[in-house]
Amino acid sequence: MDQGGAQLGRIGRSARGSRIGVLVLASALSAGLPGESSPVELAVGARSPIEVRLDAALKAEALASAEIAALVVGETGETLYARDPDGLRIPASNLKLLTALAALDAFGPTHRFITVIATDRSPDEAGAVGELGIRGGGDPGLNSEDWWRLAADLRRRGLAKVDGDLIVDGSYFDAEYWHPEWGEISSRAFHAPVAGLSANYGAFFVRAGPGARAGDPLRVQIDPPLAYFKAENRGETVGPEAKGSLSVARGQASGLAETVVVSGRLRVGAEPKDYARSVRAPALYAGALFKFQLEAMGIEVTGRVRRGSAKQPVELLRHAGRPLSELVRLFLKYSNNAMAEGLVKAIGAQATGEPGNWPSGLAEVRRRLDALEVLGPGARLVDGSGLAPGSRISPRMLVDALQQGASSFRFGPEYVAALPIGGRDGTLEKRTGVPEDRVRAKTGLLGAQRVMALSGFAERANGETVIFSILVNGYRGGVDEAMRAVDDWVAGLVETP
Repeated sequence: MDQGGAQLGRIGRSARGSRIGVLVLASALSAGLPGESSPVELAVGARSPIEVRLDAALKAEALASAEIAALVVGETGETLYARDPDGLRIPASNLKLLTALAALDAFGPTHRFITVIATDRSPDEAGAVGELGIRGGGDPGLNSEDWWRLAADLRRRGLAKVDGDLIVDGSYFDAEYWHPEWGEISSRAFHAPVAGLSANYGAFFVRAGPGARAGDPLRVQIDPPLAYFKAENRGETVGPEAKGSLSVARGQASGLAETVVVSGRLRVGAEPKDYARSVRAPALYAGALFKFQLEAMGIEVTGRVRRGSAKQPVELLRHAGRPLSELVRLFLKYSNNAMAEGLVKAIGAQATGEPGNWPSGLAEVRRRLDALEVLGPGARLVDGSGLAPGSRISPRMLVDALQQGASSFRFGPEYVAALPIGGRDGTLEKRTGVPEDRVRAKTGLLGAQRVMALSGFAERANGETVIFSILVNGYRGGVDEAMRAVDDWVAGLVETP
């Protein structure tokens, strides 16, 4: 297999017997068919070298007493390794593999979500309009650059002044921003809200650095630098011998303002620290960012940003976002929870014609996965990202999902290319125990429930491409130790002849 690529292989029928087509990986990433390996005859009851190696990896002290389920399926569909393969486990972010499959099946890889900019009247001779409405279409990928392009497009079309308010409308989805089974919602970016209109995945960045001398306040920067954010700087610079610790929390949102509280101490000369945090009011955040970009383009906005119904009669612009294939790549590579959940709600909106919500979205996700023969008995889908600990999936279901996704003529190349590559990118970039360039897989981690998961494709030493899934629940060791044990298991899969 060439670097960054994937073996073009054949996957036959799964061990459960579901239909499996040809495993089609992106041709630009392919390296040709492997040579046939000679069969190895084993005595009845004897274990193969790969079974011995993988069992040994799971005896690591960090995994003692853990509930482990795993499955490895070869190119012709034979089971190379199985440990409770139908056992239901908490999948953590491996659930995103199912969400991605359902989204690609529902929309297709070229689908683009539409955001509409409308006004109450056409621009007059001076380029002025009244109020300006922003109608979200559930695009989970809109970022600062997109809002800049929207403003630039409006400027090119002659818009010079908004003589009224910016009205933000996120009613394409319901107003339940956080799933009820996520528990206590923190201000960290992985708890970003899920909304029909949003920006930057519902998140922003805070950089806090020390002042010039002890006693000075900390230097705080917020990106994007919007009036929407109000920094409450309680931090202090301390001497080089003092202990330093820092906290960055989201305060209350009130009108067009959201407080960011920075507290703690940093030593003189210490490196600045960066934090990703989530917003409380995603549509207002998007509107504030759009207002900032409009004004940067020289377009005056006299009013304020407020929520409302953006049903103004004159459409100025229809913005088509990134293709779904790119959105799937982003949320699988970097395990973006808000994007995964946004796609679940979008699937529900498409299926029902009503505002997207978790019940309708998950019902349609399940219907599609059942039609693809992916889900087995006992499967439970609580959300689309795996952040809720109530979901239950087996390794066989994940292997079947990977088989179905890769074998799809409509979106197989896009599905496989969206997975992190061992040692190269995404959440596998710094997993040094995973063989470089030989694994494409989705990671999963839930610290409170002590869940570790990894599912995807691997190239073995004999050139065979296999599909694997390992779900570990309730490990007793530390996170790093458990991760090393799982990585060693995958390394054994790759390296054992």
